[in-house]
Amino acid sequence: MEDIKQLIVKKNTTLGIELGSTRIKAVLIDKCGNVLASGAFDWENSLVNGVWTYPLSEAVKGVQSAFAKLKADVYKKYGVKLTSAGAMGISGMMHGYLPFDKDGVQICEFRTWRNTITAESAQILSEKFNFNIPQRWSVAHLYQAMLNKEEHVKNIDFICTLSVYIHRLLTGEKVIGIGEASGMFPIDSETNDYSEKMLGIFDSSLSVLDRPLRSILPKVLCAGDSAGTLTEEGALLLDPTGEFESGIPMCPPEGDAGTGMVATDSVAKRTGNISAGTSIFLMAVLEKPLSKLYPEIDIVTTPDGSPVAMVHCNNCCGEIDAWANLFASLCEKMGLDVSVYKVLDKIFECALSGDKDCGGLVGYNYISGEVITGLDTGKPLFFRQPDSAFTFENFARMLLCSAVATLSIGMDILKGENVKIDSLTGHGGYFKAPTAGQKIMSAALEAPVSVMKTAGEGGPWGMAILAGYMLNKKGGESLGDYLKENIFSDNSAFEVMSDENDRAGFKAFLDSYRKGLAAEKAAVG
Repeated sequence: MEDIKQLIVKKNTTLGIELGSTRIKAVLIDKCGNVLASGAFDWENSLVNGVWTYPLSEAVKGVQSAFAKLKADVYKKYGVKLTSAGAMGISGMMHGYLPFDKDGVQICEFRTWRNTITAESAQILSEKFNFNIPQRWSVAHLYQAMLNKEEHVKNIDFICTLSVYIHRLLTGEKVIGIGEASGMFPIDSETNDYSEKMLGIFDSSLSVLDRPLRSILPKVLCAGDSAGTLTEEGALLLDPTGEFESGIPMCPPEGDAGTGMVATDSVAKRTGNISAGTSIFLMAVLEKPLSKLYPEIDIVTTPDGSPVAMVHCNNCCGEIDAWANLFASLCEKMGLDVSVYKVLDKIFECALSGDKDCGGLVGYNYISGEVITGLDTGKPLFFRQPDSAFTFENFARMLLCSAVATLSIGMDILKGENVKIDSLTGHGGYFKAPTAGQKIMSAALEAPVSVMKTAGEGGPWGMAILAGYMLNKKGGESLGDYLKENIFSDNSAFEVMSDENDRAGFKAFLDSYRKGLAAEKAAVG
């Protein structure tokens, strides 16, 4: 304990804070990635006037709360106050739209990644750029606002993502990590900057702005670059007690996709990771470009600029959580003291003993829309045949299978492109229960899936590692080499490969799932 005290006192630590979809979490680590302390704040998005959003005041409150709990955790464990760190970084849910005027005033609600309200602009931009622009990308939201002739457009001075917004509050800098930037606007892999060609197309034939698009976007930085320091104002915003010091070096703000790649050691070519929580996405680091544009596939980058194919689905564990809350509520009504977490554990446990094809049960976890299956909006749906084996075990397995079904459909494209992935690592809530999530994911993707012992640490841990890379890298040491040498040198991963029956059962489920999509589309209307 004395050694850890000295690490904290001597500032030989790094701090990562991530604003996720349901939780804002702060993590403090040492040079080797060991977690010393953490703190969290739960929050939820709201559907307001047809737009999924969060109030920015809640984001600031959440960051303060998570940091305060981190400080309390440090003091409880080690008896010292956390007054500084060697470096720190901010990450957040990727994509979305946050516009501000020249006075720094927010002039439109925060439109998150979850919104599927930009179909028109996404199609036009994709055709003009000959590059897939998904609906959730910042430039799609910006151009849709232009097409809608929204009043706020004429007052835009700056647009950004959530991580960039918080980073700017803490440092005053308008900068962005390249991985996060690649979800705002296409990146040129040769320059590690926004594509000049596509910026030119936007400015010359699409924009109604009175100045270049580049001037309202944050400056692109790569992993390892300096992104400013924590200002006095930023330190007081983070820690209103005034105990935390200013002047701390900060690394470029990143998106949750980038921090997920770091947290799973998936930044090298032919590596891939699956992040499965509120949403689900698979990232495959490419050896070569895809042969053509695919509306279902995003091309983004690692935090150090390597091209990545991203299969992104808006929905994953939300419907599992909804049913778990329902069952927990039933237990409460019956006078039983059963937490929702115990219910979740039981759902995952029982899924392993369900019929491989879920007994004919089919469900759609579409809380919001899914581009891969052609849905702009979503409605959760469950149905069964009169002779289906309607057991809890089959229902539990159906919930887990439906959570990954859309990803399985999207992955068919990468298989057709002959994209090679030597290792596929999972992280996020879907993998917290032993074996179940891995086995069903493996059946869905027909590939082995590994989970590291650090899988539960997730994005804020990955962000703290990026801060450590900026602080501790040796000369021109690459991010991949740094991770191998310092973070994952002795990390064991638990690999699961589905058997032939699991794969056949999932295929049967997916066949029924595809047939039932007509009912889901009819329900959405």
